[in-house]
Amino acid sequence: MFPPADGWTFDQVKHLELPFDWELVDGVIVARGQTKLWHNHVRDGIADALKAARIEPYRVVTEQCVMFDDRNTPKPDVIVYDTRKLNFFELECVPVEKLALVVEVVSPGSRQDDRVRKPALFAEAKVPCYWRVELDRDQRLAVHEYWLHSDRTPPAPAFTFRCGRTPTSAGTWAAGIPVSGSPSATSTG
Repeated sequence: MFPPADGWTFDQVKHLELPFDWELVDGVIVARGQTKLWHNHVRDGIADALKAARIEPYRVVTEQCVMFDDRNTPKPDVIVYDTRKLNFFELECVPVEKLALVVEVVSPGSRQDDRVRKPALFAEAKVPCYWRVELDRDQRLAVHEYWLHSDRTPPAPAFTFRCGRTPTSAGTWAAGIPVSGSPSATSTG
């Protein structure tokens, strides 16, 4: 199988039977790496807390593709999006202009993307907030919060929080989001 000369489109790739989870970056199929258990607990804990704190018309979903254009469909760990004027039953990818928050939990195979490429990509699309969550040198969680600032290029974290609680992101969410390296503190089940 050879890629098209001008790259793949989402409509071409979604019908392929690929043996891995994927994202589409500039028309190139990029395999998503296997995550570790701590990553999944943190991702799910953040998603659960955001779901509990959300306000209408927003929804929270994990690992859903986001449509920038037909050749760029990244799949963030968690997104918060505006549901107005979306057909829930037909939607395959959430349009980027509907995003309010993107959360990426950094894995060894996604460091460059989550730290550099994705904050710039989402900032260029005017997504108001991006959280990068990762383990620091002491194996504690660090949450780096990027806010959309027109005077900051490339995007840089506005705040970094270690363990404990994350901020309420410009008042959008009613409560701090607990993040801890302990699975019992980040999962509801």
